Amino acid sequence: MSTLFDLVFYVTIPFWALMIFAPAWRFTRLIIGSPWIVGAPLVIWALITVPILGDLWSLVTSPSLAAITEAAADPAVLAALWAQIIAWDLFLGRWVYLDSRARGIHPLLMGPVLVGTIMLSPIVFPVYLAARELAGRASTADSAVTQADPISA
Repeated sequence: MSTLFDLVFYVTIPFWALMIFAPAWRFTRLIIGSPWIVGAPLVIWALITVPILGDLWSLVTSPSLAAITEAAADPAVLAALWAQIIAWDLFLGRWVYLDSRARGIHPLLMGPVLVGTIMLSPIVFPVYLAARELAGRASTADSAVTQADPISA
């Protein structure tokens, strides 16, 4: 179980590395453009989950803090949860990367955002959404000034 736990993160590293260290490389956009990049961690999730599917099914159909706390003592349950988190973070990071590229947000700003997404996506994702909103407003204001002022155009 420990090997699968470790492996699930290692199979995502190449994708994170492309988004963080080679964001403008044409193959990065091609590779990250596919939602199937989350396939490897999901396969590992399935390998972990199939033997404990009955236990997990009861947890998700009748969730309670006590039941989840008890189930967390099982390394397989924790490994499955970890694999799900890693797959979700990669999917979310993929979306952030693609969105930032479409909006023209500088890669030097996005590198720390993507690292933050790996570490603490529930905190960093709303920060990214707020930052892109502010950047969008500033961009709209700049283009409105440029269009209204023929001298600066």
